[in-house]
Amino acid sequence: MTELYRNWFLASRPWSFIMTAISTGVGGAVAAIDGPFSWGLFAATLLGAVFLHAATNLINDYYDVQKGVDTVEAATAQYRPHPLVEGKLRPKSVLAASFLLFAIGAGIGLWLAAERGWPILAIGTVGVLASLAYTAPPVSYKYIALGEFSVFLMWGPLMVEGTYYVQHQQFSAHALWISIPFGTIVALVLLANNLRDIAHDKSRRIRTIAIVLGAQKGFYLYAALIAAAYASIPVMILAGVLSWWSLMVFFSVPIAVSILRIMSEKIPKDADARTARLDTVFGVLLLISLIAEALL
Repeated sequence: MTELYRNWFLASRPWSFIMTAISTGVGGAVAAIDGPFSWGLFAATLLGAVFLHAATNLINDYYDVQKGVDTVEAATAQYRPHPLVEGKLRPKSVLAASFLLFAIGAGIGLWLAAERGWPILAIGTVGVLASLAYTAPPVSYKYIALGEFSVFLMWGPLMVEGTYYVQHQQFSAHALWISIPFGTIVALVLLANNLRDIAHDKSRRIRTIAIVLGAQKGFYLYAALIAAAYASIPVMILAGVLSWWSLMVFFSVPIAVSILRIMSEKIPKDADARTARLDTVFGVLLLISLIAEALL
């Protein structure tokens, strides 16, 4: 029984939830800067987002395995646990579990919408549909070079603005701008994954941005977007969107430089995991700077 729980826990990819925690945290911190803050509403927002994220991870793995994208030989299965590929979980059970998690997340979203307004329902609906259509037929837009854009939208503007709206029942231009650099780096986790998997994805007749651009131009895009994420910080400080506290984000630059140096020579098997570490440090520093601004 312990082994079964462990397999389900790993299948949900809990390490990825830090991205969701940071996105909702950023939205919550901007809301706290602008006025009253409800910890209860924030907790419900975070919990609903995590349930939807877990559901997305499960259903995406299900369809990736069904389509032969994720296999024992795939790089993804080489460096992280993948209970479905390893035959430790039944495909039908994974699909059913994903629908259950979607239902729980949607239930929390409906409660928030009833409490705080219909825009929450609209945001949640977009999020659920984007999660389902990511790899599920008939759309499967991950396979037609739209995955990175969707990830940027979900973990950037949609999640940050959604969290802000729950607190103040209105949207924020500042929250929107602040969501862009973090959402960009979250999207780069997928781009790093796709750069590594160009040969594998071509063999599965999958079309990604990395395949469209090619390895070299794809890396140039990756590097340019990292540079743009950092460049946006001083621009937003000068524009009054962020405070000077946000300069602490630049403490993560050595990690970015190290990743770019490694990837310029050869895309490593754990390219996405390395990018996720940058995303985490960048996001945590951004969040700390916003909390400092709210408290001081």
